[in-house]
Amino acid sequence: MSLAHAPRFRVRPPAHWVNDPNGPFRWRGRYHLFYQHNPEAPVHGNIHWGHASSPDLARWTHHPIALTPAPGGPDEAGCWSGCVVDDDGVPTAVYTGIDHHHSGLGAVCLARAADPDDAMLTEWKALPEPVLSGPPEGLDVVMFRDPFVFRHAGHRWALVGAGHADGTPSVLLYDCDDLAAWRFAGVLLDGNDPVAADAFGDKAVGWECPQLALTPGGAWVLVLSLWDGDPCSTGYLTGLLADDAEGGLRFEAGAGGRLDHGRDFYAPAALQEPDRALLWGWSWEARDPAEVERAGWAGVLTAPRVLDVTADGSLRLSPAPELALLRAPEPFVTAPVRTALPDAYDLEVTASAPVILSLLRSESGDALTVRLDPDAGTVTVDRSAWPRVGREGSAPLVLRTPARSVRLLVDGSLLELFADDRSMVTERVYRSPSDVAELTVTGEGAAVTGWALVPPTHG
Repeated sequence: MSLAHAPRFRVRPPAHWVNDPNGPFRWRGRYHLFYQHNPEAPVHGNIHWGHASSPDLARWTHHPIALTPAPGGPDEAGCWSGCVVDDDGVPTAVYTGIDHHHSGLGAVCLARAADPDDAMLTEWKALPEPVLSGPPEGLDVVMFRDPFVFRHAGHRWALVGAGHADGTPSVLLYDCDDLAAWRFAGVLLDGNDPVAADAFGDKAVGWECPQLALTPGGAWVLVLSLWDGDPCSTGYLTGLLADDAEGGLRFEAGAGGRLDHGRDFYAPAALQEPDRALLWGWSWEARDPAEVERAGWAGVLTAPRVLDVTADGSLRLSPAPELALLRAPEPFVTAPVRTALPDAYDLEVTASAPVILSLLRSESGDALTVRLDPDAGTVTVDRSAWPRVGREGSAPLVLRTPARSVRLLVDGSLLELFADDRSMVTERVYRSPSDVAELTVTGEGAAVTGWALVPPTHG
């Protein structure tokens, strides 16, 4: 397996399995990012919380495992997804614990940083009892997991992803001013909402990993991972939070759609900062399991993305500005000319007329291409000559957007594309040793600048 497949600049453990990002958190000048991790094999199972931190979103340091399943405890079969919050000066993980008989219903568990003065947060102590042993009675909930805690109007609330026996997905709401005492406060939103139904259809029987972020303009974004018995895709809704008659909240959705238009992105996690919201996702493997086993690793977290809302209510997603710290001091290309591509790069392209970028060429002459057509209002990613494993297939992806620019972040097998910061695509592309990574540009009126990614040397 080519070493070119392994991302070098995104967060992933040195070996074995990673899935959902968990608990992005800023503490004493450092960003902390946790993730679902099997420390023993590149397969889903035996889930712990891995942990990395960074001073700048570019340089990441791996730390010892943060959360480990406790034999006989509520998380004995896995420490699943959740968040990290500041609870009166003590960083506290709020996460899903599952036992050996969970049947889709998790418990909400807490773990606290052993030393809040430690900027690295390397030691965590789990509480022996969950704060919630399962869903509220009377709702016929068959899926219950992934707590997300946020503040609104002076109170602390929590969301939990859910699915009901009749196939309706929902987000449940809890009042948790006291993290040790949770009160069910109703259903924030469910799949019968007309905006959600129009945005997602009936693709999901459960909504996983609910995330809520407040944008600088005052709009809220609700991010949902759509579960239909397996991970499916991700969606978003923009709107407002309103008080309900029973002392809870409801989400009034105004618009929605697909969050990432690629096939290898799921379970994003949000970090609320005073002036922005950041988002990381999980990009799974889309290659044969035998190849994954030989490689000894599976999964990677995406680059951090800034989440915002445009004036028309649609989503705005852009790479975090700090990613420029990974650019080499000088670009490797500054014009639309043929040139070799490094294993990891950051490429910016603008076009006033249709242009085709070829990024990879096979021995038989097939090409991995991105077609930017401002006149037709489309961006097309064609990787069909590099088949991926998965029910979603490998057909060309067509974004309906009047984009005049794209930015491509490529790190080994991870390809992340941003079209005018309005649409994004995450795909995994595994090149063979005979493939040629070379940029060619077909069409007039294009401007191209690209940088190799290198380890930051500052600080």
